[in-house]
Amino acid sequence: MTGDDDFYDALSDAFAGPSRPVDALAQLPLDFQAFYIGHIKLYLDYAEAQLGDARSAIELVHQVFSEIQDAWQALLGEGNFEKAAWAILRQAIGLQLKAEDRRPSFIADGAVARALRASQDQFKIMESSCGLFTAIADLPPKQFDVIVLRHVLGYPTSRIAWFMGLSESVVDYHGRNAKERLRVQLGIPGTPPRSPSGKERNTK
Repeated sequence: MTGDDDFYDALSDAFAGPSRPVDALAQLPLDFQAFYIGHIKLYLDYAEAQLGDARSAIELVHQVFSEIQDAWQALLGEGNFEKAAWAILRQAIGLQLKAEDRRPSFIADGAVARALRASQDQFKIMESSCGLFTAIADLPPKQFDVIVLRHVLGYPTSRIAWFMGLSESVVDYHGRNAKERLRVQLGIPGTPPRSPSGKERNTK
């Protein structure tokens, strides 16, 4: 969500800060290096969507990778490594929001809020965008993640499935359920059922 130059400058500053840095990647196992490089950008995007600014996201994700590094061998033994790592990220964000006694930042005005407003047509929502943001924040965890990753951050289903440790069909399932829950909660009329020809069926 930040420009590439700002992203790497801020990342370097965070790793030089007072908290314990992730050790130089070159000194770490190749599998951890690959995990770090492959996950850092999405983890930061997801954290920023909830914390509200790049600096806070960088500091939190830095700590998450330190925790993952410390538990690396144990995590490799997990039946679903990606899912276990994602849980560490979600827990860290949840704890920080709880400590600050606030909800995800996209409820407030800002870059993420504007991105959600731009995607409102995907939900066929004409009511107050604030109501939409609050409803999204109240979704069950997996539904929340799919909506944020897909509709706020623009990640494709294949990548969402990989990072969350789910199949693509399960990601689509959570996405459909999330949209339906939002539709009902916000009082939006449903789409009329369609006939096999693709035309709207007369239900009267």
